[in-house]
Amino acid sequence: MADESSEPQPFRLFSSSARKPKPPPPTLRPHRSDPTCSNIDRGDAEADGNDSFADLGLSQWAIDTCRELRMERPTPVQSRCIPRILAGDDVLGIAQTGSGKTAAFALPILHRLAEDPYGVFALVVTPTRELACQLAEQFRALGSSLNVRCTLIVGGMNMLGQARALAQRPHVVVATPGRIKTLLEEDPDIPAVFSKTKFLVLDEADRVLDVGFEEELRVIFKCLPKSRQTLLFSATITDELRALLEISQNRSYFYEAYEGFKTVDSLEQKFIFIPKNVKDLYLFHILSNLEEKNIRSVIVFVSTCRNCHLLSLLLEELDQAAVALHSHKSQSLRLSALNRFKSGQVSILVATDVASRGLDIPTVDLVINYDVPRYARDYVHRVGRTARAGRGGLSISFVTQNDVDLIHEIEAIIGKQLTEYECEEKTVLEDITKVYKARRVAIMKMIDDGFEEKAQARKKQKLKTLTEKGLLKKRKR
Repeated sequence: MADESSEPQPFRLFSSSARKPKPPPPTLRPHRSDPTCSNIDRGDAEADGNDSFADLGLSQWAIDTCRELRMERPTPVQSRCIPRILAGDDVLGIAQTGSGKTAAFALPILHRLAEDPYGVFALVVTPTRELACQLAEQFRALGSSLNVRCTLIVGGMNMLGQARALAQRPHVVVATPGRIKTLLEEDPDIPAVFSKTKFLVLDEADRVLDVGFEEELRVIFKCLPKSRQTLLFSATITDELRALLEISQNRSYFYEAYEGFKTVDSLEQKFIFIPKNVKDLYLFHILSNLEEKNIRSVIVFVSTCRNCHLLSLLLEELDQAAVALHSHKSQSLRLSALNRFKSGQVSILVATDVASRGLDIPTVDLVINYDVPRYARDYVHRVGRTARAGRGGLSISFVTQNDVDLIHEIEAIIGKQLTEYECEEKTVLEDITKVYKARRVAIMKMIDDGFEEKAQARKKQKLKTLTEKGLLKKRKR
């Protein structure tokens, strides 16, 4: 990669070529490659699945931990990427949701940490607070026999406490870009904490490398040593990630389990074509019959914080046990809502796209797209909250007249056609009075709690931040 001092590139992602890569372990199979680019592994479905964790070069304690966590065999992304990371390569891994990407980078990092434990060994950057919390939990679980010290650095929590935690030099730091940038800039002692960091991980890399986080990444990268290993993992490929293929060194390893966008075969993808004004009726009908359909829990995705808040109030009025998750909630309320859902206290989570990435909740059997997402990438991430790790799952999208083109675009990109979900209209309409009355009450409650005023204040602050960054015109998906 180009040297940072020349500055034609925005910043260097991968490490300096001065560091000698270790030879790959003898268990590593030759990989299939694109003849035009020798370092891209397209995967081989027939070859994958024959390995055990012992074949990948991991320590015995790691193998025992995998067994205790009921991880019997490595997934394809783990089989391909773990040996490469152990060999010292920088890695970009593109694999489907629920394919085990977290363990693909966490296990080799912890293996190296056990050999030489010190300071902040790894920095993991991820776009959302909820995903950061989950990643920290997974690092602690996979590193339980090492007594690994993992610190969470996200917005909405006490900054002084976070600065103190970093000063203690934990082994692994999991952070969102904005908060770690603020700490690095405001506390002169914090940058030195990362001076010997061996691994930088960008999880959900397509989102982290979005132009909106460029300023944060610049600050983060300045504090990291050039000899680090850089690991990028994502479920979807973007232009930013494709650009890395063209400017990376040959010693960087790229694994693509699939090209473009893909949903797993064990996921049933359905749609209901309905007028916009009866969405609530169909939602209430489906949610009222979860037990009958053997559905343990469901995530309902909506497009805006306002819709999310309103829908949660509506379901509360209809005596449906639901919690809401959106960015207008405080961090403590967001964590509380997610914990209640994950623990099974409530079976319905109404959420914006803050819950669409990476969250792994095994009981989620159904995903409902109350609002069809504008981008196919978001659809793939949303429906990926179910049918994970080989399990089955169902997604239902509410399609109105205005959504037809969006659904056709999604179908074209994922290479599958959605099938119609059978729903008896007469039965659904039986609750029309009850649901419409509940909606009026929900709207009044929303006015009473001052949601609109709070939302407007947040919107102004967001526009101010984007203006200061100069991103209002060039912001993109």
